[in-house]
Amino acid sequence: MTSGKSEPSTPQVPPAASPPAEVFLAELLERRQRLLAEISTLEQRRDRLQEEIHRHFAGTCDELSRRVQGFQEYLVGSLQELSDRAQALELAPQKVMVQPSPLDHPAATSPSQDTNVASPFLADQPLIEEMIRGFQDTPDFYGPPWRLRRHLEASHGGLLTDWLFHQQGRGAQNSLGSRGRNVLLGAAAIAILTELYGEQLQTLVLASTPERLGQWRRGLQDSLGLTREDFGPNANGISLFERPDALIERADRLESQDALPLILVDAAEQVIDIPILQFPLWLAFAADARELAMDDLDSDPL
Repeated sequence: MTSGKSEPSTPQVPPAASPPAEVFLAELLERRQRLLAEISTLEQRRDRLQEEIHRHFAGTCDELSRRVQGFQEYLVGSLQELSDRAQALELAPQKVMVQPSPLDHPAATSPSQDTNVASPFLADQPLIEEMIRGFQDTPDFYGPPWRLRRHLEASHGGLLTDWLFHQQGRGAQNSLGSRGRNVLLGAAAIAILTELYGEQLQTLVLASTPERLGQWRRGLQDSLGLTREDFGPNANGISLFERPDALIERADRLESQDALPLILVDAAEQVIDIPILQFPLWLAFAADARELAMDDLDSDPL
C-alpha cells in the first residue's frame, strides 16, 4: 500500500463583488430626473419664444393693416378729388356770386374819384407804396422775420399794387413764369399784410403735391427769414395744404377765431374751389399751358 503525500490545494479567490442592482437603478433614476428637468426648462423656453413670436407677428400685422388702411383712404380721397375735378371741367361755366369781403367798407364816392376808393387798403396806400418801393431797392438779407429779404422787380411790384388796390386783395394774377417768382410775390404780399394786421394774419398755401409745397416752404422761409417752426398745421404763421377742402375748413376756423386768412394758390392748380372765393384775401396764380407742361415735366419722377 503506497502512501502518497497529498498536494497542497490552491486557495480559491472569491469573485469581485458587483454593485447591486439598486445602485444602477438609483443612478438611472437620478439621470432621468435631470433629463426631465432639462426638458421642462427647454419647453418653457419654447413656450416663451412662441409667445414672443406670436405677439411680434400680431403687432406687425396690425401695423401693416393700419398702413394699408391709411393708403386705401388716401387713394379713395385722391380718386374722389380727381373725379370731382373731371366733372367740374365738363360743366358749363357758371356765374359765381361772391359775397362782399369783411374788409370792404362802403364809402361815398363821386364820379370823378378814382376806382381805388373801393379798396380796403386805400387808407394805408402811402405805407404800402413805400414798402413796395423798398422791396425794389437793395434787399436787406438780415432783416427781421416776416420782412421781405429779397429784391422785387418793378413789374412784379406793379402786379402786387394791382392786386391790392384794384382787385382789393382778392383775385388771380398771371403766373410770373416760375414757381420761385410766384413765391417771391406771395412773400411780398405776406410782408405787407403782416405789417398791416400783425399776428391776426394767417397764410394758407394750396399746392397739390408735396414737392410743390416744399418749394413754397423753402421759398417763403428764405424770402421772409422764417424757420421750420413757422410752418405746419399748429404753427401761428403759414400752413401748407394739398387738398382744398382741408384748407377751406382751416380758413373757416380761423375766421371764427377773429383771425384773417390769406390764401395763396399755386399756379399748377387749374381749378379753384368756389368756397375759396368767399374769403377776404386770396391770390391765385394762373399759368399758361406751356408753363403747366414744363411743371409737370419737372415733377415727373422718371
